This record gives sequence, C-alpha cells and structure tokens, in this order.
Amino acid sequence: MKILLDHKQLDITLQRLAHQLAENHLTFHDTVIIGIQPRGIWLSQRIARIVQEITTGNVQYGKLDITFYRDDIHQQGDMHLPAHTDIPFSIEDKSVVLVDDVLHTGRTIRAAMDALIDFGRPKKVELLVLIDRRFSRELPIQPDYVGRTIDTIITQKVKVYWQEKDNKDEVVLLD
Repeated sequence: MKILLDHKQLDITLQRLAHQLAENHLTFHDTVIIGIQPRGIWLSQRIARIVQEITTGNVQYGKLDITFYRDDIHQQGDMHLPAHTDIPFSIEDKSVVLVDDVLHTGRTIRAAMDALIDFGRPKKVELLVLIDRRFSRELPIQPDYVGRTIDTIITQKVKVYWQEKDNKDEVVLLD
C-alpha cells in the first residue's frame, strides 16, 4: 500500500479544485455540481461546500445514480443496487460539473452522461475527478479538473477514504 494523498494533501487538493471551479464559473448562476453515486458524492459534497464558501453565488448540488445505465448491469454474478438520485433543479441549458473520485476506464462517466440526459439537455458538461488513472482509459473521456494524475498497472487499485464514511481522509494505491 502506498499513500497517494494524506489528510493534509487531500485538503489542499480539494481547495485547489474548488478554486479552479470558482475561477471558471464565478457566480455559479448557470452552473450546477452533480456527484456520481456512490463514491463521487463524498468528493462532490466537499467541493460544493468549499465553492459555496468562496463564491457569492448559490451553488446548486445534486446526486446522480447510474446503476441502470452501466454497460455491465446484465453481467452474471454482479448485483448492482441502485442508490438515490437527487437533482432538485433543472439542468436544461446549464453547465454541469460531473464529479467522481477516480477516473479509470471512463465507463462510469459514459453511464453518467447517459443518465444525465434524462434530466434535460445541459449547455455543457465538465468532469472533475480527484484521481485520474490516465493510461487505463477504454473510452475517449478526459477530465477538465484533476486533483492528481497517476500511472498505474491494471492489477493496482486506487482507494479513496472519506472522513464522513471511512473515518479518515486518505487516498491509497493498493497492489
């Protein structure tokens, strides 16, 4: 196990990502933040809270479940339990910032974009990820905002721990 981000490094990274969003979207009048269930919601909640603190605008925040949009939903042996989608606002003609913890193959993001269209047609979709595993991509999806880019081999796993769920803030690389 190798620690990629400890508590302090994670906090600095979250602050940087939130400031980048604030710089690019200013008041958040036409921008919404949507976390991808299950693991992206911990990151997106933190980012939305920090952005709210550093901007004067009202940050609209939602959660998106992609269970039934996944391309592996019908594979035998996998049991996918749906989570709760909560998007209490229109995304029509808005800039949507999709948030997930780790970008690996790109399949989760593809499913999220499919699911998002059921809620309207956004003006623009951007992607914010904490960790980008850039050399493992299977689909042509690239993040707009990246906490950290790492090079991994297929047998390695990136695990993000959140204080709210796991009682610690840490990102580790498991062999």
